[in-house]
Amino acid sequence: MAGIRITGMASGLPPNIVDQLMDAERIPVKQMEEKRGEKDSKLKLVGELESKVNDITKNLGELTSNGGFADKKFITSDNSVVDGQLDPAVAVPGNYSLEVLQLAEKPSAISNGFPDKNETQIGVGYIKFETPDGTKEVYINGKNSTLEGVSKQINAANVGLKAQVLEDHKDKENPFKLLVSGLGTGDDKQVTFPKIYLLDGDQDMYFDQSRPSKNARVKVDGFEIELPENKSTDLVPGVTLDLKSAAPGKTINMTVKENLEVISGKVKSFVDAYNAALGFIQKQHQLQPGPNGKNPSLGPLGGDGLLRSIESTLRQTLLAPVNGVQSPITRISELGITFNRNGTLDFSQDKFNKVLNANPQGVAAFFRGDGFATGFVATVKRMVGTLTNGQFGGISNRKRGLESQIKQINSRIDTKERQLERKEDSLRMKFANLEQKMSEMQAQQAKFAAMAKQGG
Repeated sequence: MAGIRITGMASGLPPNIVDQLMDAERIPVKQMEEKRGEKDSKLKLVGELESKVNDITKNLGELTSNGGFADKKFITSDNSVVDGQLDPAVAVPGNYSLEVLQLAEKPSAISNGFPDKNETQIGVGYIKFETPDGTKEVYINGKNSTLEGVSKQINAANVGLKAQVLEDHKDKENPFKLLVSGLGTGDDKQVTFPKIYLLDGDQDMYFDQSRPSKNARVKVDGFEIELPENKSTDLVPGVTLDLKSAAPGKTINMTVKENLEVISGKVKSFVDAYNAALGFIQKQHQLQPGPNGKNPSLGPLGGDGLLRSIESTLRQTLLAPVNGVQSPITRISELGITFNRNGTLDFSQDKFNKVLNANPQGVAAFFRGDGFATGFVATVKRMVGTLTNGQFGGISNRKRGLESQIKQINSRIDTKERQLERKEDSLRMKFANLEQKMSEMQAQQAKFAAMAKQGG
């Protein structure tokens, strides 16, 4: 019946009379919708608070892992001579020194020069190589016996050798040469390069120079040792050393030390997460400007008992001593984490690094405890777990309460909307009947007026 139109032509009433009446009738609905909007805003804020509280343990959890306090860094006095990659879980802090007398080298040989790399034919035949795996032969066919072709055939033969064509600008007439190298370094990777057996070529090819493979030679604490490669995992525990260049007479100093920046960064992430939760709560308690900057009021959760309880719990957890740990450190303030006048945390990295450098085991024990019942991390996790527990936690209870209130408001709005719909149909029917009757009366009046005029 909502489609019934009222023109108002007969009754003189406004055509939208029903809409005006229904707008007045819908005022309680709008009030309930505003109330629902307030509850929705609070629910979203409580969910945001829950997320920020959970973030506290997410960032703190890294400190309980085996690598939490095993971050170390490798420092070398000259990385152009020696560099290294460190395994923080295995590396042992300390100072080390090394002198690189000689780099390990691959066996190699270079041929005589040719005027080009892809036209002059070298001939047909084979090249023999004596390798650690025995004699290897590479057959050269006549279809592709240029320098470039021979290089490709050696590489494709899979005999443990690598070939490439080089351009030597010292020789202007015959600059192109074939370089053949073994794949490994060290004395046990020796390769000999005998004569080349090729016939019917435009130019003879032979190995003009050759170099044997060599071990690397280094001096450690005055003792000279040899290595088959330019990498070593034995000279510095937990570090893979990369020998870059020989520097006889130059001592390279190397250090493995705690990477204080990384560890303090993990603690700072925890402090930032803690401050995010505290800052969120404080913002709700502060006056916030209303529309057009007037009528300031507290945030939607301002003054809420739940927020005050959470804030108090967060503070007490940080201020209380941590008992049952095998560490002289029992309070977080001893590590440079303290409350400031604003009610949030300050973190002194200098103080933390100083304590960590002096007693890394004590700092680790303070945070880890036994990994379950004791330790700062376990204490904070219990606190966060209590606040966010899905069954009885204060945050979860508040969320359920708000969700229930929103559900009840929605139910009341639905009931009221159905009532208003019936009322609107009834009003439209009544005003439509009124319009019809008024129209009929006006028609009768006009008829009587016409009859009277005729009778006169």
